[in-house]
Amino acid sequence: MHFLKGHGTENDFVILPDPDGELDLTASFVARLCDRRAGLGADGVLRVVRAKQVPEVAGEPAEWFMDYRNADGGMAEMCGNGARVFARYLADAGLAQGDEFDIVTRGGVRRVRMEPDGEVSVEMGKPVVLGSSVTSVGGQEYEGLHISMGNPHLACSIGDPVTHLDLTHQPTFDPAVFPSGVNIELFNAVGTSRAVMRVHERGSGETRSCGTGAVATAVAAAALSGETTGTWTIEVPGGTLTVVLDEETSYLRGPAVIVASGELMLAE
Repeated sequence: MHFLKGHGTENDFVILPDPDGELDLTASFVARLCDRRAGLGADGVLRVVRAKQVPEVAGEPAEWFMDYRNADGGMAEMCGNGARVFARYLADAGLAQGDEFDIVTRGGVRRVRMEPDGEVSVEMGKPVVLGSSVTSVGGQEYEGLHISMGNPHLACSIGDPVTHLDLTHQPTFDPAVFPSGVNIELFNAVGTSRAVMRVHERGSGETRSCGTGAVATAVAAAALSGETTGTWTIEVPGGTLTVVLDEETSYLRGPAVIVASGELMLAE
């Protein structure tokens, strides 16, 4: 099985080219593949398959489907950094033409753009604020916004530097609000249109970055100052992302890099 390894602000992925839809990935195999000691190590897996080969998205008007799996093997609706790395692979492999093209995700069709400076942008859809909820980290409770980016988020302003937080354990959340789990962002707004964020991702634990989480953080940070639009710089442990919010949708921009390729020896 051929694979590649890539990352977007150190949110890392194993890429499995499967244009004809021949791979039947099990949750246990994905989890082994993402294991950082017994496998290749990753926050998730991106299977590259033609949309027409996948019944659930066969009618979508784009050629390539991003079949994204979390590190625990569970399927996810959307992954912003994953979409940018997915686009980087398609462009480098000659599977997509031009500077802009569409990809299919479980969260819908997303337009990606290869920027002149080498970064990759993805249209993330309109964030939906669904109310508020609370999380607890290390015995400290934080309130935040429940935001849907196609996948569920709880973005909480903590008002302090985020470096002291212990995210080695799952922060608490209300299962009545988030019956399928939730990505939890803890952020500190610093200066104008800038926030520093850490994230505990559903199915992966703490990661170095989260694209959908960066957009959710921008939405929550903007709400603190009574705004709904604008450009935000989101600093994550793995680097810096740019989020643009307008009245109709949102955009995520940042680096996307392919770092290795090879042949997989792990058996399914």
